[in-house]
Amino acid sequence: MQTAVYRAPVYEPTVDELETLKQLEMGQDVSLWSAARDYLSKRLLERGLVTQDTERHWHITDAGRTLIRRTF
Repeated sequence: MQTAVYRAPVYEPTVDELETLKQLEMGQDVSLWSAARDYLSKRLLERGLVTQDTERHWHITDAGRTLIRRTF
């Protein structure tokens, strides 16, 4: 039996996720290990807001930049 993954219709990033995106935007290095230590979910990867290189470092994507630059 295969289980389905529920995805909410609207994605609202957590404060920690937004903080990580801002750090990446400013050019700070965020590795997978530091993200795991900070209890960051993989939702950023799943939603295409960040990518990982071969050394497993995270890099912000255009979608991630758009998310942190939006106005409320």
